[in-house]
Amino acid sequence: MAAQFRSTESLIDALADASFDRPPALVSNAHVTGLGVARALDAHGVPVIALDRAGDDAGGGADVSGETGADDASTAIRHDGLAPPSDAVDFAGAVTYPLDDLDGFRDDVEAVVDAAGTEAVAFGCMDEWALAYAEADPDGVRLPFSGIDTLDDVLNKSALYGTCEALGVPYPETYRLAETAAAATREPDAGLDDAAEALGFPLVVKPELKRDFEEAFGTNVIEVADREELADVVAAASDEGIAVMAQKRVDIATGRDHSLASYVPPSGTGDALAVVGNAAVRYPRNFGTSCLVETADEPAIEERALAVLDDAGYHGISEAEFVYDADREEFLLLDVNTRPWKWISMPVAAGANLPMAAYAAVTDAAYESPGIEPTRWVYLRDYLSLLAGDDAFWDQLAPDDWRRLVSGAFEREGDLTTGVYRPSDPSPAAKLFETAFVDREYYCSC
Repeated sequence: MAAQFRSTESLIDALADASFDRPPALVSNAHVTGLGVARALDAHGVPVIALDRAGDDAGGGADVSGETGADDASTAIRHDGLAPPSDAVDFAGAVTYPLDDLDGFRDDVEAVVDAAGTEAVAFGCMDEWALAYAEADPDGVRLPFSGIDTLDDVLNKSALYGTCEALGVPYPETYRLAETAAAATREPDAGLDDAAEALGFPLVVKPELKRDFEEAFGTNVIEVADREELADVVAAASDEGIAVMAQKRVDIATGRDHSLASYVPPSGTGDALAVVGNAAVRYPRNFGTSCLVETADEPAIEERALAVLDDAGYHGISEAEFVYDADREEFLLLDVNTRPWKWISMPVAAGANLPMAAYAAVTDAAYESPGIEPTRWVYLRDYLSLLAGDDAFWDQLAPDDWRRLVSGAFEREGDLTTGVYRPSDPSPAAKLFETAFVDREYYCSC
């Protein structure tokens, strides 16, 4: 276990004294998703170095576990993410946040790899980290996913929906707006007034590329109730030089969101390792993040998602998100995330260790799936909040599930796994309790 979340300098010093028998994995960021990736790799003996940005008030004197270890406590800085205290993480420390300084990020990562004395394999667990590894392309870092040009093509909503149109993959009715055409990568479909008339209100505004939009507006989608609100958002996006689209607000069938979780190797989608997951419960219910996900048999979703990935020439881990449109009575492709995501440990538990498959593709390691088994994943913090705060929600876990969760037997038997809580690796859950009751928030929900 990483005894501390270290400053960059302290991390480099610690790595200089370490030795590795295989390339370590660089896992960024270091919260719930990073924890899932670290555990998946550690199960196969892969050393893990968790890299993240420091907390806003980072300073020396407190280690990740809340205890002073053998190392000098002055080398530790504050970090509220849940991956570093895990037994699956060997070292943890801060690097320059890539959205603040990409060159500084590259320099820090190269220094980390140089100190480790071996090449490393990068796992970016949020868009900005995955894109930063691809764009910065640090020396000594192997990327188990496509390069920056392909990533940009997949993440560009305008290009994605154009691919859907060409392949016959259903997607929400969408118009590229002429008012932000100067920043767009494709020709507009309509002006603001025509789009509003076609879609009606409320509708949603989405960017072509969400990185700049999220930085400017703090979200990647904005719902607007009338023409005035739409005009204000579009004008603000235009001022920021961000191309946006107007999209129909889908009448989503609650509990029927599905995603294809997959790893596509460089050889192509014919050799993909894939599992369809149904986000049966979200928190909050209609628009939140997944808190109960289960394997599902939906061949059409797998076929459509892989067709989109194949057309883009993408290889690597991804999640292709579909919602069920109750009006159209069909699944619509919303987004493709070219990275691990919050419930990455569900396909791992089901028999598709996507991080290990990706790691093996760029190293001498070997991995073969034992086959896919029905599996459910629960993020207990959100699930329990939903049970406590939503009178309309009925528990979807059985008494035997709760007994196995409380006893820890779920780690050895049954078909249920968790996002954080594991009695065999207790420190992340303990830290979640610790940070849940202090007056600060970690910057990432996943």
